Amino acid sequence: MALYEILHDTTYRYDSAVALSQQVAHLRPRECAGQRTLAHHLEIAPAPARRSERSDFFGNPVTAFALHAPHTELVVRARSRIRVDPPAWPEPAASPPWEAARDHLRDGLSGHAPLRADARDAGQYRFASPFVALGDEAAQYADYALASFTPGRPVLDALLALSARIHADFRFDPAATSVATPVAEVFAARRGVCQDFSHLMIACLRALGLAARYVSGYLLTEPPPGQPRLIGADASHAWVALWCPGAGWIDIDPTNDLQPGSGHITLAWGRDYGDVCPLRGVILGGGGHGVEVAVTVMPVEEGPPPRRGGRPARAADAPD
Repeated sequence: MALYEILHDTTYRYDSAVALSQQVAHLRPRECAGQRTLAHHLEIAPAPARRSERSDFFGNPVTAFALHAPHTELVVRARSRIRVDPPAWPEPAASPPWEAARDHLRDGLSGHAPLRADARDAGQYRFASPFVALGDEAAQYADYALASFTPGRPVLDALLALSARIHADFRFDPAATSVATPVAEVFAARRGVCQDFSHLMIACLRALGLAARYVSGYLLTEPPPGQPRLIGADASHAWVALWCPGAGWIDIDPTNDLQPGSGHITLAWGRDYGDVCPLRGVILGGGGHGVEVAVTVMPVEEGPPPRRGGRPARAADAPD
């Protein structure tokens, strides 16, 4: 079991005053198997005129807020205390053949019978989504995946093999892509960041008819030996989950070629990055803008959360 304090700071600075701002934040870590949110506080400056809490279509906690007064800077600070229990992943060789996992999701699609009960949620993650196009490019993703998904191979064994190939074939390069870079360009250039590698892996899996979803969160990074942990030195992270009949959702991190353990903290999941962007919205005015993001993941000892300055938590900040 691991306990973390997470600080996620986002600062927007605008060239001219923003008259109106409507924002949606995915910054409260979701409750899920092996993870519990012990405390969460979301501070927004300037103070919003309206603020509400809800769950989105995928069950992720969402904070929506609006600023009606002119402002040239927006600061959003999320503080969370999270307990994570290391998951016990199933034995890959004991998983069903990947074709059986694919066919399990196909039942009911060609006739009038519904999908099997255990596959109904997973079924929505088989199809193209805004950041994971599956048009003419789908064949190349399927061909790439089939080098790992050989006939009759256990689906989780094949998943690990595909992760290892992406890790070996693609170079981590923060300067190579942006948030909007299409998967096809990532595939051609063979470089990108965790968001790109996750989208690519999802495209490969969906091209084979499998269900794969995008997971956003945080990753505990270790400082160099003898060096202190730096505040703001960590970053948001992304990985993939594949649905396996009988086992449910199995996470895999292609950027680091490993199955997530207690050092991965889940924030939200959806079809792709667009469903779980930490902060997005629309503004009136502002001209150009710059954005700074700083994330700190700090292991802590068991005990009560420390006292914090700033705005006291509203009732809506308590876990659902």
